Amino acid sequence: MAYGGVDLVLRDGAVWTGVRRAGQVVTAHAVAIGGGRVLALGDEAEALADAATSVVGLEGGTLVPGFGDGHAHPTQGGIAALFADVGSAGSVDEVVAAVREWAAAHPDAEWVRGEGYDPSLAPRGEFDARWLDAAVPDRPVVLRATDYHTAWVNSRALELAGIGQGTPQPADGEIVLRADGTPMGTLREWGAWRPVYALVPALDRDTRVAAVEHATETYAAAGVTWLQDAWVEDDVWTTWRAGHDAGLLRQRVNLALLAEPGRWREDLPGLVERRREVEAHAPGVLSARTVKFFADGILEGGTAALLEPYCDCPTSHGMPNWEPAELAAAVTAVVGAGFQPHIHAIGDAGVRAALDAVRAAVREHGTARRPVIAHAQLVDPDDLLRFRDLGVVANFEPLWAQLDPAQTELTLPRLGQPRGDRQYPIATLLRSGAPVSFGSDWPVSSPVPLRGIAVAVTRQTPDGRPPGGWVPAERLTLDEALLAYTAGVAHQAGEEGLWGRIVPGARADLAWLAARVHELDPAALPEVAVAGTWLAGIRVHG
Repeated sequence: MAYGGVDLVLRDGAVWTGVRRAGQVVTAHAVAIGGGRVLALGDEAEALADAATSVVGLEGGTLVPGFGDGHAHPTQGGIAALFADVGSAGSVDEVVAAVREWAAAHPDAEWVRGEGYDPSLAPRGEFDARWLDAAVPDRPVVLRATDYHTAWVNSRALELAGIGQGTPQPADGEIVLRADGTPMGTLREWGAWRPVYALVPALDRDTRVAAVEHATETYAAAGVTWLQDAWVEDDVWTTWRAGHDAGLLRQRVNLALLAEPGRWREDLPGLVERRREVEAHAPGVLSARTVKFFADGILEGGTAALLEPYCDCPTSHGMPNWEPAELAAAVTAVVGAGFQPHIHAIGDAGVRAALDAVRAAVREHGTARRPVIAHAQLVDPDDLLRFRDLGVVANFEPLWAQLDPAQTELTLPRLGQPRGDRQYPIATLLRSGAPVSFGSDWPVSSPVPLRGIAVAVTRQTPDGRPPGGWVPAERLTLDEALLAYTAGVAHQAGEEGLWGRIVPGARADLAWLAARVHELDPAALPEVAVAGTWLAGIRVHG
């Protein structure tokens, strides 16, 4: 093979290529990079070290393909760092204290905001406006839960949004009420909290740039080189554009443009134009090949769509956001317009509606352009093989597959047995032949892939509960989990020939893990540092 300039040789470690042969992933001890691409591996790469511009020793660590995050909300994660630090609070009192502190430090802020409070801190995830009133009675406060489907507001925010006793319940949301019929302050789903967020002032350019800087630095430090922003409206695109123009992007990012029931037909030409605008503005860095659908809500909030009723509310099957026929028509239309559908579906009825929609698109067009069902938390056994048969990518957020308080305090009481133990069928779908990818849903949960990989392998909480793992049949091997976070996401992106494996000709998107990860107890993976990250051969972290 003839070589051009050799920019970098990485050696003295384990190079995990992501290429399987005879059931094993091929490893090497060195890699050579030039022109943003992998040139050679192993002894061939070592032989190029003397001609390389730079040689980096891996110090006995592991080099892996750069991770891809197949479902995240990066600008929201960046924004969360700029407001009240409610995400680290371990009690309601600590949340309120964080709000009070931020409000005192920002006396001129028209609204007090916070992102990522833990909804399991209050029974049934129901938080009272009066708790926030005690900290900030004179300005509106709006906090978003880690699930990003729920908001907690104070009385002033309710008043400004016109939400009071007697306000009709929205069709696509829930205003949680006290026993006396007054709004408590907890708002579930779009229809309930959108009237509040419609009043929140738009971010200025400097804030948008700061949000993108925080997000892209966070991901580079985690070894992530490709992102799927899974919920993009005008405001999010404006933020990405500001960050790109400031030269802050350290990953390639694909934007999933939101489609909404009741208006998607009139919006579709605008989505096509937005795709053209994004890709003309930042070719090779930002793309907009995907359209996002929310088929339903979330299990812990009782809004995910179920085939059988919730245990704690026998009259409720949840809250589907789309009528199945309309979802099928919309998915078929966006596929016809050249988009990939990316469907949030958590409950088994939501997953079935999403699969039916993909089937309709395939029947109409012969393809559905690598459709994605994100989360797939609860899948009816009759629907498992449909992922494989329809070529649907099951995008899981593996960090959720543990018995944390969100499960034990909120979800399991609502699902009961045996549905509770059918959640996150990652191994079942993977071994059925369905394509599987991983993501974080950051800022819903940590953006660090190694944390999710540890849970995928152990199905345990950080303190090792339960022994043997929760539903141990759904545990993955370390290689399977690494593949889901690398090659699996590249397949989702339709770019598996470009990245996701370390092979000659592939982009040099790489992550250097500061340990021999295959020699560790999987529970120790979250403690492994990412010592370096390269995007097309350019070091963006470390």
